Amino acid sequence: MRLVTWNCNGAFRKKFSALDYLNADIMIIQECENPETSNHKPYKEWASNYLWIGKTKNKGLGIFAKNDIRITPLSWSNQYDDHTVDYFLPCRVGNEFNLLACWCHGNNSPTFGYIGQLWKYLQLNKNIENTLIVGDLNSNKIWDRWDRWWNHTDVLNILDKSGIVSMYHHLTGEEQGEETKKTFFLQRNPAKAYHIDYVFCPTDRIGTMASLQVLDFEDWKHLSDHVPVVFEN
Repeated sequence: MRLVTWNCNGAFRKKFSALDYLNADIMIIQECENPETSNHKPYKEWASNYLWIGKTKNKGLGIFAKNDIRITPLSWSNQYDDHTVDYFLPCRVGNEFNLLACWCHGNNSPTFGYIGQLWKYLQLNKNIENTLIVGDLNSNKIWDRWDRWWNHTDVLNILDKSGIVSMYHHLTGEEQGEETKKTFFLQRNPAKAYHIDYVFCPTDRIGTMASLQVLDFEDWKHLSDHVPVVFEN
């Protein structure tokens, strides 16, 4: 199975065909429009098998799959005390595994923005052993704060206890926070590049031929400030 995650930086209706050559089985796309409400006929036809969530019709989180792959939404909790934890989209892929698509937001939180939102989501949904966790986390170990208990590293420790690892780091041997391949280029500036898009996979699901590729920014900078990450297993 080939999986792609990409923050398209909006206007996905004009960009979706750029992914066709990757021949992905499943695509997790951040900042994409809701196909149901789109007036763009080619986009609606292309998005024939999908799940989508969003607060506005123009910018949300989508899972798009080939027509022969069944993706069934899961009713995982996103209610934390008196507020919701947004932009997490869980589904069941066939009868094989769970997939949690992510787009970590600040969510107007004064203390638990971005990776803190995923930390909260994992407190609500603890049975994640057979789950791929994929998407734009807007996070990296370099931004850990010593006096905060929901850092990037704390989330990694939660996943590690469930036997789930970052495939980029597993396959390259690079340490968290020392990534040589960047996935996000602030203001499309190579001098402001960070690794913030991830594929996490249960260790018992990693095949002997598993691979992960971070695509070249030069090929994608006209479309987005993020590059696609391609995982094959």
